[in-house]
Amino acid sequence: MAKHKILVVDDEESLCEILQFNLEVEGYEADVAYSAEQALSMHPERYSLLLLDVMMGEMSGFRLAQLLKADPATARIPIIFCTARDAEDDTVAGLNLGADDYIAKPFSLREVLARVRSVLRRAATAAAPAENIRYEGLVLDMASKRCTADGTPLPLTRKEFEILVLLLRHPGRIFSREEILKRVWSDEVIVLDRTIDVNIRRLRAKIGAYGSHIVTRLGYGYGFEA
Repeated sequence: MAKHKILVVDDEESLCEILQFNLEVEGYEADVAYSAEQALSMHPERYSLLLLDVMMGEMSGFRLAQLLKADPATARIPIIFCTARDAEDDTVAGLNLGADDYIAKPFSLREVLARVRSVLRRAATAAAPAENIRYEGLVLDMASKRCTADGTPLPLTRKEFEILVLLLRHPGRIFSREEILKRVWSDEVIVLDRTIDVNIRRLRAKIGAYGSHIVTRLGYGYGFEA
């Protein structure tokens, strides 16, 4: 079985070396980049997971995440933010960008490794049967984890993709925020109710004309109606 490849992106060289060493001891392949710009030059689509610092040189980790999530080739790659910025607004901002977890510095290596294992496990177990799910011209390719609308690829994040899978597999059913959190976020450590609302809003915008089929039932939750 191929090893997971992990890219550590942080401008603290000593921290990169420590994380790289410990990830490799755990059996992963690990590379490091000391800036967001360097990370972009390293073909990030090759990696199973990215560990990103937020505060770096000219390009922040948030901006790098935006670029990766906007590109269909990298939109599905899990991201964990590792940063000293631990305010709630920063946490929400990171999660709303499609990050899978957020670890505040200083952190223990055991915590980082545990989060890495958890995110990689969720990414693997989230793999559903390889049949396509579709509504008219909206198609979810479960093998490649890609979404297209009338033939146009859409840069959905993993969470947006999984929410859409959930709703399309149960047309007409309304899911509460708690149900969506349980099914899509599973054992996430940091989960806020408004994260659901933000992801639904972004999902509606990304799927264009089909967004009107994602309905809100005030006091109940969200669903997909044909």
